[in-house]
Amino acid sequence: MKNIILRVTLYSLLFTVLGTAPSNSVTEARNDLGFRCSKSRSQSGLTSAQLRNMSNKNSLQVILDDNAQVEKVAGGFQFIEGPLWHPKGFLLFSDIPANTIYQWTANKKPEIFRRPSGNTNGNTLDREGRLLSAEHSNRRVSRTENDGTVVTLASQFEGKRLNSPNDLVVKSDGSIYFTDPPYGIQSEQEELGFYGVYRLAPDGKVTLLVKDFVRPNGIAFSPDETKLYVNDSQEGHIRVFDVKSDGTLENGQLFAELKDPNKQGVPDGMKVDLEGNVYSTGPGGIWVFSPSGNLLGTIEVPEVAANIAWGDEDYKTLYITASNSLYRIRLKIPGVQPGRKGSS
Repeated sequence: MKNIILRVTLYSLLFTVLGTAPSNSVTEARNDLGFRCSKSRSQSGLTSAQLRNMSNKNSLQVILDDNAQVEKVAGGFQFIEGPLWHPKGFLLFSDIPANTIYQWTANKKPEIFRRPSGNTNGNTLDREGRLLSAEHSNRRVSRTENDGTVVTLASQFEGKRLNSPNDLVVKSDGSIYFTDPPYGIQSEQEELGFYGVYRLAPDGKVTLLVKDFVRPNGIAFSPDETKLYVNDSQEGHIRVFDVKSDGTLENGQLFAELKDPNKQGVPDGMKVDLEGNVYSTGPGGIWVFSPSGNLLGTIEVPEVAANIAWGDEDYKTLYITASNSLYRIRLKIPGVQPGRKGSS
């Protein structure tokens, strides 16, 4: 199949200016990495999945069919993030500057799920299937109760306001792990003086796990929950930690680097499949690593990818939020369902 090459300019992952209404146009902004935002050029609904397989036997073809295609399913957003498949058969995702969470169902147009959303970024489910969100402008981790009420789970650490919770993952014991970079606030609003990774226990206690990240972002457990992966958007790498019996972390190591000066994008959203392979957004699309950190290949995406989520009934469809549009691609290996062991 002829490859469709689509040029895009990098849409900022980091918002310092947050809009309040959805729009088909993209508001230009600059973030603290100096990236410039711009609307991408026009694109078709389908594009070939471009594979960069490594010269080892564990190639991306174990995960992806040769004829697999990245399909565009919705567009016209400002900047979308936080995709989450709901067991009831629909996808939720955030449009951060539009201050909206959308709900998308196959063969239907996206509908507003919540507005305002607190400029929500990452979303996941807890053990009871309730929506958990990392809200930028409200600077909190929230939970949506079954009656629709939104409650605050964490907004402070040691009496100081969190920076801007970005992404989150739930462990099987009900604890919530989340990253807290400063992307949704101005520098003068910072109170902590560092950008950490935290554990929120079921009893509400917030524990700082790591504080030496530059811009912590995507976060995911290995399927057996013995490892926690956290990427750093500014450093361009993924770190892996051993998870101790008390839920704290130790033995942090460099897991993988995601750098390509010729392509746009940074490590952001991250997920793990049932075989333990790690998927992270990065330059050019989705980078896929084996559990040992070997790069299996990349799935190229027409726009700059921000986050990913497993979906559909078998959890073999990878949904991708990329700048202004929502994409998907079918894979061979399912991902772990949010709210269950090893999920995010």
